[in-house]
Amino acid sequence: MARARSDSPLLFEIVERPDFSFETKAMADGLWPVAGMDEAGRGPLAGPVVAAAVVLDPANIPEGLDDSKRLSHLQREALFLRILGSAHAVSMASISAEGIDGSNILKASLEAMRRALVGLSVRPKLALADGRDVPPGLPCDGRALIKGDQRSQSIAAASIVAKVMRDRMMCGCGSHHDRYGFEVHMGYATARHRTAIETHGPVARLHRVSFAPFRLNGAEVTEEESFAELD
Repeated sequence: MARARSDSPLLFEIVERPDFSFETKAMADGLWPVAGMDEAGRGPLAGPVVAAAVVLDPANIPEGLDDSKRLSHLQREALFLRILGSAHAVSMASISAEGIDGSNILKASLEAMRRALVGLSVRPKLALADGRDVPPGLPCDGRALIKGDQRSQSIAAASIVAKVMRDRMMCGCGSHHDRYGFEVHMGYATARHRTAIETHGPVARLHRVSFAPFRLNGAEVTEEESFAELD
């Protein structure tokens, strides 16, 4: 007799952590080096989108690699230093707010990842990209992994590097434009940020004027509209 399935919630949520299985399979297929690619900053109203590409050392993978969004600020900063100190190669690239406005956030994100990959000091044979799309124009084979930063340690490492670098850039913007609080919200559409925009207007070459709140000329928009660029 079949056992009845309980509809009670699990006592503990099972959280999957990234591993090195995609990279190990690629190595067995003769595709090495393998680079992980990810970006940070698709959703904010201000600042660049920043991408990173990382080729990890299989014999020296930092412990604790994970999707950067699931790590604290201190964890990201510590892992950032470990990645830079242990990886075979790390590269970063960014597309400015003006570049985003001149195309769109998806194209800008993919181009930033392509530039980061091309900037690596070693030539990868395979690139693993977080998301649904492989950046066009890669000099090697590419594969897109949905939620890749939660599945591949190489992509997770890239997500950490990209996030830390972008946060540092936005903190620098905050020191130059202290009325906006960029060092606190990193350019996202918080109430403080919206109020600063309404009071002082957008910052030239820093705010993404193609995004919804600016396109709508200051009209009220929903949170879903504000973060629509994340999809």
